[in-house]
Amino acid sequence: MRKLMIYSLFGLLFLNPVESIHAETPQAEKSPKHVGPPQELHSIHNRGFQGIPSFAITPKGRMWATWYAGISPAEDHNNYVVLSTSDDGGESWQEVMVVDPDKDGPVRTFDPELWVSPDGKLYWFWAQAIGHGGFPGGVWAITADDPESAQPKWNAPRRINDGVMMCKPLVLTTGEWVLPTSLWRTKDNSAQMMVSKDLGKSWKVRGASNVPQKDRQFDEHMFVERKNGSIWLLARTNYGIGESVSTDRGVTWPELVPSTISHPSARFFVRRLNSGNLLLVKHGPIEKRTGRSHLTAYLSEDDGKTWGGGLLLDERSGVSYPDGQQTKDGLIHIIYDYSRTGDRHILLATFQEEDVRAVKVVSKKARLRQIVSDADGGIVKKKP
Repeated sequence: MRKLMIYSLFGLLFLNPVESIHAETPQAEKSPKHVGPPQELHSIHNRGFQGIPSFAITPKGRMWATWYAGISPAEDHNNYVVLSTSDDGGESWQEVMVVDPDKDGPVRTFDPELWVSPDGKLYWFWAQAIGHGGFPGGVWAITADDPESAQPKWNAPRRINDGVMMCKPLVLTTGEWVLPTSLWRTKDNSAQMMVSKDLGKSWKVRGASNVPQKDRQFDEHMFVERKNGSIWLLARTNYGIGESVSTDRGVTWPELVPSTISHPSARFFVRRLNSGNLLLVKHGPIEKRTGRSHLTAYLSEDDGKTWGGGLLLDERSGVSYPDGQQTKDGLIHIIYDYSRTGDRHILLATFQEEDVRAVKVVSKKARLRQIVSDADGGIVKKKP
């Protein structure tokens, strides 16, 4: 399989100076040292690991993808986040940016997320911490005002909150922007809802749902605003997917309880579509817990009470972490990873609601298993 080209002709990519750092600032809370074009260290032929992707697409069709990688076959101090773009519908991709805090550690960047906000900006979020999920850690972001460009001008990185934010933001019918930030397994009330009333200039935690200690994993929660005005929270747990519903716009949340959706302890994806229906991308059948295989798309016409259809996107073992976006033309784009330390693939599935209902590809523009990145190299894992 052909390797995707990485371009280094980004001398005109200007970054505003990063924010000043005081000497007493903890190392993991300092702005990353490298926010710019990929260096030799970041080559796709120098990766032992890559995965956990996110996807966004602009109104004119420029695609953006992000994930994190490293030279060692692990989630460790070598991790950095990658940004790639395509202007030909995903036929070819160019890696244009990397956020690497300090090369070989001890700080790592991981769990990135992409989002095109209602005012047209591209947000690139990531987490930054010492160790695997270590704390103190925090959610960081940079934004670009011109995401239609392959070489947009980015603002300075800024730290938004403690914890991690690795699932899509949501815009409520009130116009408020919402981030699903998480403190993971470190504290009670870890599945937070952060709200901005000023188009992302400032953020404040409005409320949080508590995940019982015995059930806690990484949260990786997502929000759905239901048609009755309530907000539905779905989160990753040890048993699969838990849920909580807020009826006061996210101020208070009941403790998380098991949902009716069976799932492994892994990230899933849920989003409202242009039609008003909900899309759910998960592993296996709705009523059956499987491993990380059989990544499948479902639809709900009753706000998540029942689910129908079932388009199989990828049946292989080792597929995980779906994320995506629908465009105005109805196309749904779902990114995911496969075999993070083996094949090291980032892939994209494109389809429509009619494909999900038909339980097979029937639309002309549907394409499954499109390669976004095909990496190799890095440090070879030693045999025991």
